[in-house]
Amino acid sequence: MSIEKNDFAAIWLEETGNPAIEELTQLNLDVADKTAKTLADKGLSEDELAVSLDINPDEIKRWLSGRHSFSIKTIKEISDILAGTI
Repeated sequence: MSIEKNDFAAIWLEETGNPAIEELTQLNLDVADKTAKTLADKGLSEDELAVSLDINPDEIKRWLSGRHSFSIKTIKEISDILAGTI
């Protein structure tokens, strides 16, 4: 998508960034960091979490690298598993 010369909103976003996107990115990184720390604290592997969630282990790697936007459902599932309620 190209920026038109007079598209002030697009130019402003390009120059200043989007605070909502930056906040969401930080929240995803925080969830990833907390998940990785909890796994380490409990002596669990990424593969064990993947099995518990019934997903591909590569997906966990993407989550923990911060390259994934977490849904509320995903955060709840991870939280439940790490809390031992599932």
